[in-house]
Amino acid sequence: MDGDKSYQKFYATILNADFKCYFADTAHDAWELLYEYAIEVIIVDENIEKTKGIDFLTQVQKKYPETVRLMIADFQDIKMCMHGNSAGIYQFLYKPFQADNLRLIVGNAAKIFSFQDKGKILPLVFKHDSPKTTTCAIITKKNKQKKYSFDQLVRSDQSPLNNLCDDVKQFSSYDIPVLIYGESGSGKELFARAIHYYSTREEKPLIIENCAAIPDDLLESELFGHVKGAFTGAYSDKKGLLEQAKGGTVFLDEIGDISPAFQVKLLRALQEGVIRKLGGNNYIPIDIRIVAATNKDLKKEIKAGNFREDLFYRLAGVEFKIPPLRERQADILPICMSIIEQGNLLFDKEVTTIDEDASQALENYTWPGNVRELQNEIQKAMILTKTSVITFESLSTKLKEKC
Repeated sequence: MDGDKSYQKFYATILNADFKCYFADTAHDAWELLYEYAIEVIIVDENIEKTKGIDFLTQVQKKYPETVRLMIADFQDIKMCMHGNSAGIYQFLYKPFQADNLRLIVGNAAKIFSFQDKGKILPLVFKHDSPKTTTCAIITKKNKQKKYSFDQLVRSDQSPLNNLCDDVKQFSSYDIPVLIYGESGSGKELFARAIHYYSTREEKPLIIENCAAIPDDLLESELFGHVKGAFTGAYSDKKGLLEQAKGGTVFLDEIGDISPAFQVKLLRALQEGVIRKLGGNNYIPIDIRIVAATNKDLKKEIKAGNFREDLFYRLAGVEFKIPPLRERQADILPICMSIIEQGNLLFDKEVTTIDEDASQALENYTWPGNVRELQNEIQKAMILTKTSVITFESLSTKLKEKC
């Protein structure tokens, strides 16, 4: 996270060959990236918009202790460095960077993340008087904490998700396709991520594709890849997502929306275990696990002639249905508090609770947009409130009218 665009370009040039790089100009944007991606290494400038790099990394350490933290610092500011060590900073960087040195430092940081992720060491703890010394302990793999785990799917003790999570977790380690049913915004992607990270393929890529968002020709190019000249604008060969996911998991969201023509192509790929790039002649073997999701009743779609039965059985090794939020009333307030915790970091707020009237309104609403709609509601209420409490008056008109 460096606001200097020239340095962002420098990072991309030096690191993109070995790492996927994301850039953020503000702390808000950085938190969004941390929530969305499993960030291994974060580099932060000592001064960022509306906050200090040290303060931001201290919050990162609390929320994502496994993310290895680097900071760009002023070599002369020794006090800042010592104070910054309380944020668990692995190493301080000083401009101007040498390309080989930066590549080495980030590579070592990624190795530390890998050791943590495999359960070989605990998240790093740094002593105040020893900036370059790590204190770590050997732990067994069973103590490993996963970023996307079933335990981290926010719910209450009475939630209908409890039994569902146990069942899905049991099947996650078996290399069979999974089909997830659920309304939009109900958390299908979170389940897909948890399935991947509890499977034998956890060390391999997880590729996510929303099938409803892309027309057939582009979807074929995305999943299977294309060769140079396959169509106008294909200026070079492209490796498809199914090939990129070699050994890993592919999550196909809204699988019920793909056309009958593309269903045939996908079925052939899954049956034969090979793909052919758009415009190409060579067959490429694939080794993937498919997790698919839909908000449609595929059995009804089969009867209506909209979905192939043979493809359905290729996808539905085991089926699970995520109940909508309106059937999980006890989960609403725990989810709200999780959203508030994230929102306090995103919006630099200090909201601590929801008053009784607002809580009742939130629990009584039907939430047709499920968790995604609830998140929007709580975030807007956090911005509107002038205190540490979300009140009934902070809620939107649609909730008030239901009371």
